[in-house]
Amino acid sequence: MSITVEDVKAALSKITDPNTGKDYCASKELRNLKVDGADVSFDIELGYPAKSQLAAIRASVEGAVQALPGAGKVSANVYSKIISHTVQRGLKLMPNVKNIIAVASGKGGVGKSTTAVNLALALAAEGASVGVLDADIYGPSQPMMLGISGRPESKDGKTMEPLENHGVQVSSIGFMIDPDEPMVWRGPMVTQALQQLLEQTNWRDLDYLIVDMPPGTGDIQLTLSQKVPVTGAVIVTTPQDIALLDARKGLKMFEKVGIPILGVVENMSTHICSNCGHQEHIFGQGGGAKMCADFGAEYLGSLPLTMAIREQTDSGKPTVVAEPDGPVAAIYKEIARKVAVKVAERAKDMTSKFPSIVIKND
Repeated sequence: MSITVEDVKAALSKITDPNTGKDYCASKELRNLKVDGADVSFDIELGYPAKSQLAAIRASVEGAVQALPGAGKVSANVYSKIISHTVQRGLKLMPNVKNIIAVASGKGGVGKSTTAVNLALALAAEGASVGVLDADIYGPSQPMMLGISGRPESKDGKTMEPLENHGVQVSSIGFMIDPDEPMVWRGPMVTQALQQLLEQTNWRDLDYLIVDMPPGTGDIQLTLSQKVPVTGAVIVTTPQDIALLDARKGLKMFEKVGIPILGVVENMSTHICSNCGHQEHIFGQGGGAKMCADFGAEYLGSLPLTMAIREQTDSGKPTVVAEPDGPVAAIYKEIARKVAVKVAERAKDMTSKFPSIVIKND
């Protein structure tokens, strides 16, 4: 009894991608299927980074096909391929940057920058090429969080090279000023600084650029939505009502300007006592999940309020690199995976495929 292509597809349609929740045929991840007598070979192309899961996925799909009666040698090539996805209408993608993800909050102090840096590091840990843009011009914190000091180099006098640590490329106004120097700038200067940081940094083939936004819904947010090609936004909040009130405004702002919401992260959801391990909802409970239900957004996950997260970030080694196998790093990695899957489900960017139309008077 010989195996057919239909047999293989039927077997793989019963196996679900653990991250998308869809089978490999329905999600169109199955590629280059070849049946040669009893031998079968095929590719599984994942649209998100999953370095830590490739072996397990390969074993599951090969096992499903191997179980077919009469199956011979089964070979599956499982890999990730990150592509560019659609952005706001009328904007072109940046060269060397496939997807821009804004990490935002309505108010300050909710752990947005900590979430942004750990999200970036988690994506990088799964094999993606990742950059971080510190868009908080008044209060840049990424240089300290990533343990980077020094000034960026300029090879041509016009553009600058990103600084790098923990495998992530970084650009921040914090590299160019004294740490104690306040940025006493009006709105137009701030928005110009953001555009220069974004466009005049020589990003090196990024799959994802994580933009650490300042809190609020002002000049920087408006500039980002009108002039920067953003794939989607992640909203960070805490469970308390006053934080949720502002987070809802931030979410509505992105909806108004046509930037899709990839999901909501609830930070400081429970306090874990460092002495006895007792958990307590000191900022309230269930606010992030309710906000997601109200707006039809995805609840990406919740993070505890622990001293370790603060200590690790302050020391320049955020949780994902300080304790990569710890429980909190696992939460960040799960959130990053959900964000990457949401991006992968977005429509592909086709602007580069369109020909340029030139009108001439001959």
